[in-house]
Amino acid sequence: MDLSEHVLSAGRAVLDWVQREWEPLSQAELEQRLDQAVEEILEADLVAKVKAQPPAAIYLQLVQSPAAAEPQVVPAEAALCPAEEEPQGGQEAPDTADSNAVKYITELLQSSKSQHSRARLAGRARLSLSHTVLLSLTLLSKRISYRSVSTRFRLEKGNIHRIFFSFCERVNILEEEQIRWPVDREAAEALFPLSSLLGKAEGPEVQGVPQVLGVLGHTRIPIRLPIGKHDVESTVPEVKRMKKEAHPDSWLNLELTCDRRGRFLHCRISKGSDTDRAGDLRDKLKQHPELMPPGSCLVARAGYPLTAHILTPYVGSLGPRENLYNKTLEVHFSILDQAVASLKARFQRLRYLDIGNYERARAVVLTACVLHNVFLDMGHVVQGDVEKEEASDQDGEGELDEEGVSRRDAVSHLLYKDLDS
Repeated sequence: MDLSEHVLSAGRAVLDWVQREWEPLSQAELEQRLDQAVEEILEADLVAKVKAQPPAAIYLQLVQSPAAAEPQVVPAEAALCPAEEEPQGGQEAPDTADSNAVKYITELLQSSKSQHSRARLAGRARLSLSHTVLLSLTLLSKRISYRSVSTRFRLEKGNIHRIFFSFCERVNILEEEQIRWPVDREAAEALFPLSSLLGKAEGPEVQGVPQVLGVLGHTRIPIRLPIGKHDVESTVPEVKRMKKEAHPDSWLNLELTCDRRGRFLHCRISKGSDTDRAGDLRDKLKQHPELMPPGSCLVARAGYPLTAHILTPYVGSLGPRENLYNKTLEVHFSILDQAVASLKARFQRLRYLDIGNYERARAVVLTACVLHNVFLDMGHVVQGDVEKEEASDQDGEGELDEEGVSRRDAVSHLLYKDLDS
């Protein structure tokens, strides 16, 4: 039985290889391959001419040529968009691109364990990894069409589409490496005070007031409604229906936990119809309490579960003690708000993903989150404008557990007592 399964598996692999290598080219793909062949011939001829020139003449050309200037690092807000000059055959990177970022991400992908970079798709023009990175960052950073990028890079529109999603798949593989929960010494260094009012001489553990490991929250990423989900029978005008009767599948929920630098420690992407608030994270922390350093917590807005590891605000009629506690937590929520604003400012395609396929939309969002951390590690910071999230039905009190209620009451009491003293 085992032998027959191995034989079948080998047979399928051979068939896949044959299909990949011998798949007939379409007319458009054939023209693209011919164009690429001509470009390679012209490039080889140019290289031969350059080699035939004396070194002094080459140096003089490089000095006088604008293309020889040092690469200019564009502001982060420009998000690596190509210059107005059109790349030749998709092989010339714009001089004004952030070459350091492209180089860093290229090396990151090359050093990953993925074998994706060695995969070959028959009948498609091939693009170097560095140009693939530049093209994909261009699409992520600006809300421009595939047609526009196709014109700039002189590649087929369908080829642009394939290259971009291939890039997203490769970046997604880096999720565990780049979006990681801090442990041991890294976790201890990530902690910061819950309240600036507490005296430095008295440590948080002595006070009984925990330190903060991260801020938990979420945002929505609008996407194109999948085919078949439109409510064509609704009598509500289209514009009002989009605002008041938005289909849950017209957005993605992006749940995040970030540290005080705005770096993502946790990322969960789900469909808009998924109403769970950090249930998986709550269960994971309960099963693995070692993930939270002693005397630490996460803070989250109302609607999230209140547990021994996640502190949320009080809801309802509040006294001075509860109000002080809520204001203490509110200070930290701006950290996540700014991280989300920076994410959407750097990767403007997240403001509306014209993708009706959930898996592909999710891959694009995850790519942006991974690269958000990569850019922060490089020292590239973008300050986006914080947008007020619309109120939700889930903004009331979330799930409560007995240990969480006790810890919240104890923390609020200590904060109030410390203020009085």
